[in-house]
Amino acid sequence: MENNKNERTGDILDNGPFYHGTKADLQIGDLLTAGFGSNYYPEIIMNHIYFTALKNGAGLAAALAQGEGNERIYIVEPTGDYENDPNVTDKKFPGNPTRSYRSKEPLKIVGEVTEWIKLTDDEIQRWKENLKKIRENPNAEIIN
Repeated sequence: MENNKNERTGDILDNGPFYHGTKADLQIGDLLTAGFGSNYYPEIIMNHIYFTALKNGAGLAAALAQGEGNERIYIVEPTGDYENDPNVTDKKFPGNPTRSYRSKEPLKIVGEVTEWIKLTDDEIQRWKENLKKIRENPNAEIIN
């Protein structure tokens, strides 16, 4: 199966379960792949597909995702190697407290979560405002 070791440190990464938040209406068995615009920097085509071991973290991603559909959280399985998401690990938070990962290989949808702690409209607005401030910062970057 997939290699879940951090190539730099050799540390064992999370074994899941893993979640992906989106507004896309997908089916069990579908594959999520890299190669789409970032939810946070739409002008950047992402080289990785992102996921988390925190259900509510995926809920945040779903709330902030591009699109007009309903917020969805899918249970996913990596089909290949994955690594800690460098956009939040060590760059912003020591270690990986957000349990966020990324892979160049597809994620297979194996289920869907229907209950999680959803953000209020005010919380979503605050997140969007913070993301806007980050985007306006000339030193902000996304590691793709």
